[in-house]
Amino acid sequence: MAYVPLNGLRILHSAEHLKLYQFNSGVAKHYFCSNCGIYTHYQTRSNPTLYGFNIGCLEGVNPCDLDGVPVSDGINHESDL
Repeated sequence: MAYVPLNGLRILHSAEHLKLYQFNSGVAKHYFCSNCGIYTHYQTRSNPTLYGFNIGCLEGVNPCDLDGVPVSDGINHESDL
């Protein structure tokens, strides 16, 4: 995840497939693709003026190629090591 101001994120493709999920306080807004289930972005609860976004959703960017960026494979969690 990386973070930008709310006006710093544009959905370029398939916005109609995004689904909103809110839980607990209902402040944070989590968005998922209804086709593939990927977690694309969210409006944070701790700072609602920011979006956190999944770097892996950026066209042409492979997060594994970025130095110093921790990558989660979605299977193995650091707490399980």
